[in-house]
Amino acid sequence: MGTQQRITVGDLFAGAGLFSQAFTDEGAKVRFAIELDRHAAASYARNVGKHVRVASATDIWPAPKVNVIVAGPPCQGFSTLGRRDPKDVRNRLCLVVPRWAEHCQADVVVVENVPPFLESSAWKSMRRALRAQRYEVITWTLDAADFGVPQRRRRSFTIASRRGLPIEPAATCVQAAKRAFSRVARRDPMHVWPDASELMNARMRQLPVGGDRRDILERAPELCPPSWRKIGCQATDVWGRINPEAPANTIRCDFQNPSKGRYIHPEEDRMISLREGARLQQIPDTWVMEGHRTAITRQIGNGVPIGLGQVVARQVLELF
Repeated sequence: MGTQQRITVGDLFAGAGLFSQAFTDEGAKVRFAIELDRHAAASYARNVGKHVRVASATDIWPAPKVNVIVAGPPCQGFSTLGRRDPKDVRNRLCLVVPRWAEHCQADVVVVENVPPFLESSAWKSMRRALRAQRYEVITWTLDAADFGVPQRRRRSFTIASRRGLPIEPAATCVQAAKRAFSRVARRDPMHVWPDASELMNARMRQLPVGGDRRDILERAPELCPPSWRKIGCQATDVWGRINPEAPANTIRCDFQNPSKGRYIHPEEDRMISLREGARLQQIPDTWVMEGHRTAITRQIGNGVPIGLGQVVARQVLELF
């Protein structure tokens, strides 16, 4: 078929549109997207396209036929950073993907999630449903840092195809985080971060580049709660300062909270801004995301890094 003939895509659980943007960058045309969160959908509409619909992916509606279905169902029930609750009702949302594949007569299906998703009963049920529709199914587990993304982020991709199987991409290069902290344009509405308390500021002043709460414990134990001593060498990335000469840690949905990971600016005593977090996900500076600050950190943290999405899209589109 050739990408010049505009291979068409439908995006489920589309978030703010990072995966859609990756497929668009590689020459595909996204015909529809579905996202339940109104803030994320507004960001999608503003930055990617007006073809997004605020709705639940569980509601099948008369969508157009597409060549490819992509989906990023919720990962909280599978993530090692979460509770991994097997009873989390969101775990079964991936089962709508085969229904949409049949409804839209898709040739290829791509499902992105955290790696433990591949061990779940929900994934096995989804694979059975896809195989029943005569799709071949393979999985990849890729680290975004191996493909030029300035962030370590391991993600699984389940690819179901009726056109043969794509070749798994080979690692290319590693990109340090420092470019994410270059100058930001004046009046950028996303170059904002939470105000810090006096205690938070005092703690951050103790952190060397690449340091974390262990340095605070050693240098200023009076600033540390007793729980930090009890934890010892566990959770060493919390209250961590980013090392700009290496890829950043995985950008989570709460990356502006110092107790959630290594998200303190490499040089300044503050949390990284929304714009800097977006850059680590390779979101262009031209994008402005909608909603309150917590809604935006969620949109950024839930997305597929655009560079990693492009790598996957490129391999998938080679099937046509």
